[in-house]
Amino acid sequence: MQICGNKWPVGVCSWSFRKGIDEIGSVMSAWGVEHINLAIAPALGPDGDAYLEAVKRQNWTITAGMMNYEYEDYTTLDTIKVTGGIAPDAQWPANGEAFAKAAKITAQLGSNQIAMHVGFLDHTDKAYAKKFYDRVRYLGDRAGEAGVALLMETGQETAEELQRFVETLNHPNVFLNFDPANLILYNKDEPLSAFRRLAPWVRHIHIKDAIRTTVPGTWGSEVVWGDGQVNTFAFLNTLAECGFKGAVAVEREAGDQRVKDIATALRRLAAY
Repeated sequence: MQICGNKWPVGVCSWSFRKGIDEIGSVMSAWGVEHINLAIAPALGPDGDAYLEAVKRQNWTITAGMMNYEYEDYTTLDTIKVTGGIAPDAQWPANGEAFAKAAKITAQLGSNQIAMHVGFLDHTDKAYAKKFYDRVRYLGDRAGEAGVALLMETGQETAEELQRFVETLNHPNVFLNFDPANLILYNKDEPLSAFRRLAPWVRHIHIKDAIRTTVPGTWGSEVVWGDGQVNTFAFLNTLAECGFKGAVAVEREAGDQRVKDIATALRRLAAY
């Protein structure tokens, strides 16, 4: 599936379905969708071989892999700040090694990039910042060895802070997966201006929408694409104006009608 005059391949995020690979494949075939942002962590688990065999049976183009860790706790903004990505010392270096394996699997599946929430940036704490730079540099190096790029997902920090990070890191293998809704959910920035600032590093997009919280320190609300505050048509126009050339993948992480919601997002994208 393509949108906007065949500018961008349109896919879906596998974890949004909360279904098995074969079930996801059936739904995607019915929609005529062949692109997918694929969760890679299941391939590292006890049923990893079966998971990979199921993926290989599908006729998919994997726009990017996606890595996450079981210990991450998204209950509140405070819990994910402590447990997100590569920040927890108790899980390092094991999670760095797991990422290296995930990067190799991503390459074997034919994709050249893997995304993840690396965790919260904090330049005010020099010791933490040094640790964070060192660990992201390690991930970038391991991704490069596997022949893929690391895509840091946006949302936990302002665009200005993230720009400072990627410019200072200056790693040839570290880029961005831009999620406009995360900037709203974390109440950190405005998606259109944030994308314009970060566009030089963006290689992949999550299509997701949200409404800001009215209570500081709490999550915003994720909603169906087009029902929130991303300003969807203006956002897509901004991608085109900035010359974005990657893939976009519909992500839905809330609600109990996810297949219906993803279908609605795809239909709205097709109408652009």
